[in-house]
Amino acid sequence: MSHDRRGPAAETGSPFAPQTAEETAAMLDAVGVESEEALFDIPEAVRFEGDLGIEPRGERELRGELASLLDGNDDLTEFLGRGHYDHYVPSMVDHLSDRSEFLSSYTQYQPEVAQGFLQALFEYQSMLVELTGLAIANCSMYDAASALGEAATLALRSRSVSGTRILVPEQLQSGRREVLENYLTGTDAVVESYPMDDGNVDIDALAESLDEDCAMVYAENPTVRGTIEEELSTIGDLAADDDAVFCLGSDAVALALLSEPAAVGADVVVGDAALGLGTSGGMGLGLFACREDFLRQVPGRLVGASEDRSGRRAYTLTLQTREQHIRRERATSNICTNQAWVALRAAMHAAWLGPDGLVNLAEDCVRHARDLAERLDGIEGITAPVHDRHHIREFAARTNRPASDVRTDLEERGFAVHAIDDHLVQVCVTETNVEHADELAEALEVVA
Repeated sequence: MSHDRRGPAAETGSPFAPQTAEETAAMLDAVGVESEEALFDIPEAVRFEGDLGIEPRGERELRGELASLLDGNDDLTEFLGRGHYDHYVPSMVDHLSDRSEFLSSYTQYQPEVAQGFLQALFEYQSMLVELTGLAIANCSMYDAASALGEAATLALRSRSVSGTRILVPEQLQSGRREVLENYLTGTDAVVESYPMDDGNVDIDALAESLDEDCAMVYAENPTVRGTIEEELSTIGDLAADDDAVFCLGSDAVALALLSEPAAVGADVVVGDAALGLGTSGGMGLGLFACREDFLRQVPGRLVGASEDRSGRRAYTLTLQTREQHIRRERATSNICTNQAWVALRAAMHAAWLGPDGLVNLAEDCVRHARDLAERLDGIEGITAPVHDRHHIREFAARTNRPASDVRTDLEERGFAVHAIDDHLVQVCVTETNVEHADELAEALEVVA
């Protein structure tokens, strides 16, 4: 077949759709259809007949347009957190994860995926097992919210007695609760909140909320306010007394320093990895680990280690309980893809840090939050932290002025914080923005 001498992309305008009209016609002739549309069964109701109005552009022109568009974004120094944490990702992670062995248009969660990729996912799972103390970890979910939803459906399937109530903290990231409620749509399950006391679980109120109709109790460590939960063993005991699944939300950095979830009675651990990607515009990596009793109930995929016919170590996708692979009525989840490449980056980042580096990072997060809270507490009109607890990464601060006004005035001075209540802002500090902590304090001295 002949090509335009400038290359096939000259005809289509895209190097990613390089077929010429002649090549397309030859392929259609080979499969015996007259048009590309004949290959698809698209209902009329959802068929788009219009023109998208996207003119072909060269790479240089497109880069210029995007740069101009991005210039419209505010250039703020972020002190944002509440589930999305910015940690420095070493360039080693970019260079290794961008190698052609790991970047593929083929789905990276199929049995045919390369041994090297499977080994990386096995290492990722092993890291979670070590951090949580639980025997089983899958090779990733979309994010913390989807992992929480899957934990709830696991609890409803596996609980030995009937029950439909899912208890969550009243102070919970709104997106996580919304996704959880979406997951439970169409079931008899209901999501109910239990009270918090000074940022942590109100143990007495939780005890009163629990009964045999409760299928799962969810708690977080650290909490959405950045406080460290001190009564996890008690929460675990309360859940066990009513045969409810105890699900704990956390992240890989915090787990390096905090109590091992298995030791405090957690049945399932969910959360975001907080490694390998920084805040990355919202993309997450959902952790999911559980007791071995739940092996057959785990959503997503497990990578296992075995031996091939020659006795060499080999890795394989051992368990996939989604409906595409097993009978629908026995599937545990209809979750389709996962975050394999992001899990690979998280494993690389964790390996680069090593056990001591991971602990040091977590300790820095405690120290930075404590130091900044003390600094802000000395500012007239600010009380920090609001909760008389230990914190990691972030804390809430009370403002005499309306919190939304303080947030807006800080944005005009180049800083972004959360306004979480009429007079509460939340500030998150890690190793990536701690060098700007004094500048934030100086700005607050003016606007508070």
